[in-house]
Amino acid sequence: MSRKNHPISRRTVLRGVGAMVGLPLLDAMTPAARAFGVDGNADDRPPVRMACLFWPNGCNPHTWTPEGHGRDFTLSPILQPMARHRDEILVLTHLSNQGTFTGDGHYVKDAAWLTGTTIHRTTGADLNSGGISIDQLAAQRIGLLTPLPSLELGVEPVTTGVDTNVGYTRLYGSHISWSTPTTPVAREINPRLAFDRLFRSEAGSRGAQDDDRSVLDLVAEDAKALRDRVGHEDRRKLDEYLDSVRAVETRIAFEASDRRARYRDDPEARADIEALGGRVDTYSHDPGRVRERSMDHSEHVALMLEILLLALRTDSTRIATFMFGNSVSNKNFSFLDGVSGGHHQLSHHENDEAKLAEYQVITTWHMEQCARLLDRMREIPEGEGTLLDNSMVLIGSALRDGNRHDPHNLPTVLAGRAGGTLSPGRHLIYGPDTPLCNLYVSMLDRVGAPVPRFADSTGPLEGLDNPEYQGRPYEESQRRGRRERS
Repeated sequence: MSRKNHPISRRTVLRGVGAMVGLPLLDAMTPAARAFGVDGNADDRPPVRMACLFWPNGCNPHTWTPEGHGRDFTLSPILQPMARHRDEILVLTHLSNQGTFTGDGHYVKDAAWLTGTTIHRTTGADLNSGGISIDQLAAQRIGLLTPLPSLELGVEPVTTGVDTNVGYTRLYGSHISWSTPTTPVAREINPRLAFDRLFRSEAGSRGAQDDDRSVLDLVAEDAKALRDRVGHEDRRKLDEYLDSVRAVETRIAFEASDRRARYRDDPEARADIEALGGRVDTYSHDPGRVRERSMDHSEHVALMLEILLLALRTDSTRIATFMFGNSVSNKNFSFLDGVSGGHHQLSHHENDEAKLAEYQVITTWHMEQCARLLDRMREIPEGEGTLLDNSMVLIGSALRDGNRHDPHNLPTVLAGRAGGTLSPGRHLIYGPDTPLCNLYVSMLDRVGAPVPRFADSTGPLEGLDNPEYQGRPYEESQRRGRRERS
């Protein structure tokens, strides 16, 4: 056997002092290599991953739904960023979360987006979502197969206090993942700490000297030894992967350095940032360092999604969630052309055409960030397909129209092929108020955590794997849409 084709285990990682770097799927890990005596499962197809991407405040309801149905559909204005992934997405119309029909405001809807339940009304810390979320149910079933059972990411810190307009604690608005009905799962919003969680085995105890060393420097000796064991194609894959890890690490380091310099040395910039609603935060491990300006929102989102990508790519976890913002987030999106206000403010558009247009721009920006993640997933070969082929990416919001706090006909996209068990490239229209949890039953089955029912589900969602399934007639949807607008 050639030294350059030596088989290795799928669980191989690169190790160094304080670092442990997972690897993508290499040819030396495939069943062909098992013939040389490496232990492994008979079925070594790439695992199915599940990511749930949430944005708050709903969408412009008039510009979300595509025209047409089945394979004969035209993407709506908001969904235009998905045009390059048209054949890799399912747009699902008329799914609703029945458990959120009761209760006013955002918190009832958002906190229960992945649970399908009705949250307990409280103004205190006695939170109760009414159920476990699908990501955490999956993590309990298959989380032992990966270093991290699940990964929860976001960009906004936990909000506290009471929203007196609706009588709910704001804590609900910071969580979509629930490991038990009373236990929300904390999200990581700091890119450096999220990166360290993936790649540093002793992130909580290493010394200051190790803080500044790249994880790739720490595992360099192990990486060199691995390159000597694998063939040319695997060396190429390994080098490309390590370059992507270094790129993320470099961006994190640059942002931290750039923030410190600008925030410390330019008082006028600091005043301008604060006047625009920018918050002060500390992304440093050292609480004694100067407090820093918050990261540029677009770069913050891009970094967190890149970290999520690395986690799925290396099979560090198969379950991930990401929150673009908390409930009632009034993130100022004036960095976008045509937008001059905060997200929540503009979601209460009162049917003002100018506000609706700005509202649409914000949601379209969110779709572009999701499309970029899909771009990256499609670029990564895995087995006989790509990482995107072996994944399910749920993209959605817990409201349709933020102005009406409407929980019906939720904006929902499912991307990927889930290892060949989804047939994308369609707009599927279901009956009014079809349970969103039917989709969750179908997703749990595909990720390896099957359940007969989940919350208000009535069974799996019909037609996801059937390329001939067309859904309900488009004309019926149009009639309903006209009634909604009237």
